[in-house]
Amino acid sequence: MLTRDENDALTRTGAETLMGDLLRRYWIPALHDWELPGPDCPPVRVKLLGERLIAFRDTQNRLGLIDEFCAHRGVSLWFGRNEECGLRCPYHGWKYDVTGQCVDLPSEGDDGPMRKRMKLKSYPCIEAGGVVWTYMGPAELRPEPPALEWVRVLPRQRYVSKRLQESNYLQAIEGGIDSSHVSFLHSGALRTDPLFVGSKGNEYNERDLMPQFDVAEFDGGLLVGARRNAENGGYYWRITPYIMPWHTIIPPRAGHPIGAHAWVPIDDHNCWAWSINYHPRRELSEAEVGAMKDGKGIHVRYVPGTFTPLQNRSNDYLMDRAAQKAGIHYSGVEGIAMQDASLQESMGPIQDRTRENLCPTDRGVVMMRRLLLQAAEANRAGGRIPGLAAAEQHVRSCAIVLPREQHFKEHARHGLFPALGTDPVTV
Repeated sequence: MLTRDENDALTRTGAETLMGDLLRRYWIPALHDWELPGPDCPPVRVKLLGERLIAFRDTQNRLGLIDEFCAHRGVSLWFGRNEECGLRCPYHGWKYDVTGQCVDLPSEGDDGPMRKRMKLKSYPCIEAGGVVWTYMGPAELRPEPPALEWVRVLPRQRYVSKRLQESNYLQAIEGGIDSSHVSFLHSGALRTDPLFVGSKGNEYNERDLMPQFDVAEFDGGLLVGARRNAENGGYYWRITPYIMPWHTIIPPRAGHPIGAHAWVPIDDHNCWAWSINYHPRRELSEAEVGAMKDGKGIHVRYVPGTFTPLQNRSNDYLMDRAAQKAGIHYSGVEGIAMQDASLQESMGPIQDRTRENLCPTDRGVVMMRRLLLQAAEANRAGGRIPGLAAAEQHVRSCAIVLPREQHFKEHARHGLFPALGTDPVTV
């Protein structure tokens, strides 16, 4: 259980908050690269960590992410004309480049002093892994580019989606590192979802409903191990890396692709749930990509033209009580992603953690919260924070059966810290 102050510190992400300052130290996934398809394409609204911004590609294909509102009289630059290396406000013609600098103020002329003083807030952007990333922290502390494994594989080896989740980012991360709920909430999907079926691990999930948790630290964050009984006196381990501050990697099942998430705050009440499938050695098959586009596995179907899931709060997630009663979907909600999101959103925009009652299976959640708070305090004090360096992001999830006397911390390292291009360790 957290105190009210701790809960507020962990969930408030605006500028100059404890957690907001920490999260701005990392590269933030902001957009699919295809949302800005080419030079001078229409600008796109972006909201991150409570800040309203506009993204665009200029004539030279440079990326810009600037304050949404014109410095003149506050018009949204979403209405702007993207032309000749800048975004021009249609109200009075003020024009801004990718750095936010006003480069044309028609009422003043080329040499007027006011134009030079007008500069909007802007953030640097890079492209990696099919995603446009931005850095919103102090310029002198800008870290290395993201080096997660799914970012480094070839484009045909990954599939990336994002969806709106109507909850604070923290309860989404907590769901991402909680392996104990799989035996209940996702039990139907383990038997039917084409991206999960056929794994021996599914049997262990169904047979052993009381997993034991052990958590190990590594340079980039935490390794959350969930242990279940297996044959011949062995243990089936599923080890989920949590990479600071919002990345999780899902242990694979059989020969299916690895799953991953990034849970990024839009504001304190909403987040982007980025969902990634990738295989470190081979291209994804047409059938796999087709299933992902159809909302299988960790992906969703959308309200057309949006990133809002077709199943959402407004329609009670299309819950089917008959399917729930028959055991087809344990909660009555179809699809792994929306099974998670529906329950996390049901907690309210920000869960009141002063009322929870934790148990041993919540060990990973407790340590993740502690790590975030410690890192935030270290950031304020000028100390080291984990997960910034590229080497600290070189980790992979794995699923493995080990003899009882062997612990994953020593005996699953070949699956957790492998060379790029090798097959996952999976069951």
